[in-house]
Amino acid sequence: MGKPIRILQVFGKLNRGGAEAMIMNIYRNINRDKIQFDFVVHGNIVGDYEEEIKQLGGKIYRVPDYKVYNHIKYVKAWNSFFKNNSQYRVIHSHIRSTASIILKIAKKYNLKTICHSHNTSNGRGIKSVIKKVLQSRISKYSDYMFACSKESAIWLYGKENANSNNCFIINNAIDSRKYIYDESIRNKKRKELKIEDKIVIGQVGRLNSMKNHLFSFNVLKECLKKNNKYVLLVVGDGNLKNDLKLKTKKLGIEENIIFLGVRSDVNELLQAMDVFIMPSLYEGLPVALVEAQAASLPCLISTNILSGILIDELIEQKKLSDNISGWSNWIVNLKKENRIDRSNQIKKLNFDINTNIRWLENFYIEID
Repeated sequence: MGKPIRILQVFGKLNRGGAEAMIMNIYRNINRDKIQFDFVVHGNIVGDYEEEIKQLGGKIYRVPDYKVYNHIKYVKAWNSFFKNNSQYRVIHSHIRSTASIILKIAKKYNLKTICHSHNTSNGRGIKSVIKKVLQSRISKYSDYMFACSKESAIWLYGKENANSNNCFIINNAIDSRKYIYDESIRNKKRKELKIEDKIVIGQVGRLNSMKNHLFSFNVLKECLKKNNKYVLLVVGDGNLKNDLKLKTKKLGIEENIIFLGVRSDVNELLQAMDVFIMPSLYEGLPVALVEAQAASLPCLISTNILSGILIDELIEQKKLSDNISGWSNWIVNLKKENRIDRSNQIKKLNFDINTNIRWLENFYIEID
């Protein structure tokens, strides 16, 4: 057998976000005798997945963070990279803001280019305006366009491109077997976290404005007015961590919120929860929501989440403009149901990792 095809994956950082989790799920399970992943990341911060990538045989390269004022330096860095690494024939970019810059240079060096849309918004403010300008030419330099959902494809590439033969929807798939509900895991985790007698609300995601954690805090505060047994598990890290911790003190609920940081045992933490909350301002297709449904958790989510709703009986959607008490009342009045094995449902909906991996393996081989 010859050497594996090496695919260049491009990220901002290699931390435990949704897109990173998805590609790592693929990387762990892909046939690495045929396909090997290498990574280009921005800046010098060592990400959560870097050590594992090295153990799996991947290489990690670094380019500078893009700051607009260092545009020339950034372009030079990518030109230098491709000059010195002519072994790559396929590049798969998971960042949007500078993808048009990266893929334009990659095409100059005859690489096949893939851009992957994982979201449906750039947020707000001046940064979002800059990103929108940079993203406007992505489709021009993408040989193939991937997206986590149809909405995500239309948002980044436009309707015409999203409906073209070069655009593919790649589900944010998971290893559904890892999330099958297990009472013994639930009891072990609740004991470990000292929440055996609590009613546990869970939120999984980066601590940034998009995930809207403050809304969850206010929902929790309302729930506590009716029952002091509620706690909120916050899984993830991000730039708002310190601000959010201060907010919990101001709201007087710091004793009822447990910040768990970045975790590698999310599949087990989901077993410990009683309800999953996701009041996001916008989302592409959240991996965490797919995981929660695989764990048979009832999920209370915002109407801004358009994709990832797989099992209707587990999902309740509410507007963020609704009264906080509407959200809290749904949680308080939630009837306890038996949690069952959902893995076959996840597989039938094409969100199990193994089906998706075989497709992607063949795709990489065909275009290489």
